[in-house]
Amino acid sequence: MVQAYILIQTEVGKASAVAEAISKIEGVIQAEDVTGPYDVIVRAQASTVDDLGRLVVAQIQQVDGITRTLTCPVVHL
Repeated sequence: MVQAYILIQTEVGKASAVAEAISKIEGVIQAEDVTGPYDVIVRAQASTVDDLGRLVVAQIQQVDGITRTLTCPVVHL
């Protein structure tokens, strides 16, 4: 299983709606509104890196109000 944090910037005033919509996507563990340079932080998981990429590009990035994402895969050293 591959997990990642996805840092999301949204249009002004849309962070709560974006977090709520993303939290309903299969593979999303948690979606939280935050303050700072990013508006929403998501923890997601998928069976492979390719599946994780598809989750981000085909589902998460399609949510209305998102302007930019940064995916940070979790590593176990």
